[in-house]
Amino acid sequence: MRILGIDPGYGITGFGLIEADRGICRLLRCGAITTPPNTDFSWRLGEIYNNMTELMLLAKPDAVAIEELFFGNNVTTGIKVAQARGVILLAVQQANVPVFEYKPMQVKQSVVGYGNASKHQVMDMTKRILHLSAVPKPDDAADAVAIALCHARSSTSLLALAGK
Repeated sequence: MRILGIDPGYGITGFGLIEADRGICRLLRCGAITTPPNTDFSWRLGEIYNNMTELMLLAKPDAVAIEELFFGNNVTTGIKVAQARGVILLAVQQANVPVFEYKPMQVKQSVVGYGNASKHQVMDMTKRILHLSAVPKPDDAADAVAIALCHARSSTSLLALAGK
């Protein structure tokens, strides 16, 4: 199964494509869709959408795992991230690929085994699980890879299989 993990953002959207087969995961590709600051926001959304559409064609994922929004103190930023997330979901829906959403705590629990793990712990375990020589860069890409790993582990769990 090819899983595309997405860490949504409007400045940087991280992505990580893994292949999961019988509990073994392999990183195929990761990176980021970036838009320059101080440019028209609607243009930035268009760039995210266009790049995401192209990524869906190139990656050919069987599933997309995306992080749910976490609203911290800055509601304005959260709203802009939500808009970026919307164009990402549109591109995925138009590619007819199923979407699975995970809370940050679920990703941490799945990858590290502890829902309150630090960002460093998640990155380190991602590197170990995939047998990488270094943590994927930028950080947004590493987060996206962790989200893909979360889905790989969740979708192959005995509880997930029991529902089928």
